[in-house]
Formats: sequence, C-alpha cells, structure tokens
Amino acid sequence: MTRIMNPSPSQANEPSEISISSLLDRAKNTIDIEIEALHDLKTQLDKNFVQAIQQIERIKGRVIITGMGKSGLVGKKIAATLSSTGTPALFLHPAEGTHGDLGAIMAEDIVIGISNSGETPEILGVLPLVKRFGIPLIAMTGNLNSTLAKRSDAVLNIAVKQEACPMGLAPTASTTATMALGDALAIVLLERKGFTPEDFALFHPAGALGKRLLLKVEDVMHTDEAIPAVNNQTPFLDALAEINTKRLGFTLVLDNSQSILGILTDGDVRRALSQGLDLKTTPITRIMTQSPKTIQADALAVSALRKMEEHKIMMLIITDAEGTSRGVVHMHDILKTGIT
Repeated sequence: MTRIMNPSPSQANEPSEISISSLLDRAKNTIDIEIEALHDLKTQLDKNFVQAIQQIERIKGRVIITGMGKSGLVGKKIAATLSSTGTPALFLHPAEGTHGDLGAIMAEDIVIGISNSGETPEILGVLPLVKRFGIPLIAMTGNLNSTLAKRSDAVLNIAVKQEACPMGLAPTASTTATMALGDALAIVLLERKGFTPEDFALFHPAGALGKRLLLKVEDVMHTDEAIPAVNNQTPFLDALAEINTKRLGFTLVLDNSQSILGILTDGDVRRALSQGLDLKTTPITRIMTQSPKTIQADALAVSALRKMEEHKIMMLIITDAEGTSRGVVHMHDILKTGIT
C-alpha cells in the first residue's frame, strides 16, 4: 500500500521558483510605478513651488501642516523634516482641529493642507478659520479644480497617473510623491537659510551627528581628584596603586611644583617588565612616557578621538588656551558617548 506523505509545514510554505519570480516582479512593478510618479512630480513643478517657498520665507511664525489618513502621516513626516532643518513646523490633525485644536494656529503662521482629492471634509473644515485670519494657505493636492486648490494661495500638484495599489484605492504613489515634494520644500528652504551641519546638530543633540559637532573634550574629561597623579619621587608600587585606584590605565607624573613631567601607563609598565628592569628600585621617571600628547579643553571630543587614533594612544592631557593642565580624558570616555 502506497502511503502519501504530507509535506512538512516548512515545505508547504516554501515558495516555488515561479512564485518567487512573480513576487519580485510585482514588487519591482510597484517601485516602477512610484518612480514614474516621482518623475511626473518633477515635471509638474512650476511657479507655484517658488511662490510657496517665498510665502514660507515671509512668515514670522510656523508652518502648520494638516492632512487626514495617509496624507496626515506624510504630513507629520514633512513637519518633522522642516523643523529639523531650520523651518519651525508642526502637524495639526484636521478633525481634532475643528474640535478645539485650531487654537494652535496663529496669525503669523502659514498652513499647508494635504489632500489628494482636495475635497477631504476635515481639511475643508479648517479653511474658514485660516481665511478669517488671513493666513496664507498652500495646497498639496492631485486635483487642481478642487475646493482646496481654489481656496489656496499656491497649489502644489501631487497628481499621479496611477496608484501602485492594483485596486487604485490605497494611497501609494501619491503619498510617495507628497513626501518627496515635502522634502523638496525642506531642502530648498534649508539652503536659502544657509543652514549648516552645526545648526542641524543643535536640533539633534542626542544623535550621533549632534554629538560629533557639539560635544567638547571638557564635557567628558576627568578633573580634580579624579585625575590620577603622583610625584616623580613616588615609589613604583605606590604609582601602580594610583593607576589601579583611578582605573584609567595611567597616572600623571608631577614634579614638586605640580608641573607635568610625563605619564606612567600600563604599557610603560609592561615594557619595563619585558626589559627585565627592577621596578622596586627603578625610578618611575625612567619608565614613564615623556612629553605626553595634549588637547585643549574646548576642542571637539571627536577631534580628541582622532588624535588618540592617530598616535595609537588611549589618553590625552587637557589644557586651556594658556597651556595649563585642566584634566585628562580617556578614549573610553569618548566612545561611551556614542561618537565613532
């Protein structure tokens, strides 16, 4: 009797070569549709885009962006991009707006309404207040004959030939076009403002770029009692105890006037042992590294990291503009901040 073996769950779910090909083809077709939408968006740019830029530049307030559904989600992203690149912006949910949140709109602001159809009821419900205050209105819409377009001071065309959704229902290519247009607004405004990487860092102090451009050596250095230091007459074992206690892998070696003669590091100790030196009788000034590397306290922490990497060392002495020692910094102190 022949027994029919049922495929295992993993085998049953494993796609055939034909289905893999069809899946990839559908995905590529979706991307092609969206690429075509972006190409059309590019050709649709006209004086309305320039007018929108000029209007945004003239206002003293913020860019208020409003949209429902997927348009609203894209609007949140556009508002975030504008804010992070020097153009203050916030997102206003239109349904919440008509239930009290319209108070967030000030007379100095400008409103960008996003609606592919241009007839979204919640968006149209916001317009009376916008017009009552004489606030400029920019429309992002795919329907240039819509109510939203007719009531706007500038109309940005986001029309697409087709959505990637085979039913033409789910916003796909149109939301991609809208997001790209929002990016275009943000980048043009960024360049016209002369926005710099340093400005960007100010709005992203917790990010990697913010730390690279803002964090200074003095923000992470060790000072006062945290600095490992011994006198040049200190016995080796006492100097080693200072290294172990402060846990930085080194100690400064000072003369009687507290001037720095050098540093004694873990590496110096290992080299002395490999040379067969009697550490109980050898002065630490013979073992230490002379002329240690320094950096000023107001230097960027990333510059200190690069200097350590260049010289293949783990620490730097921190000085002020006059060359007076202010502290020390270890490579681990900088790496712990997330800077690389």
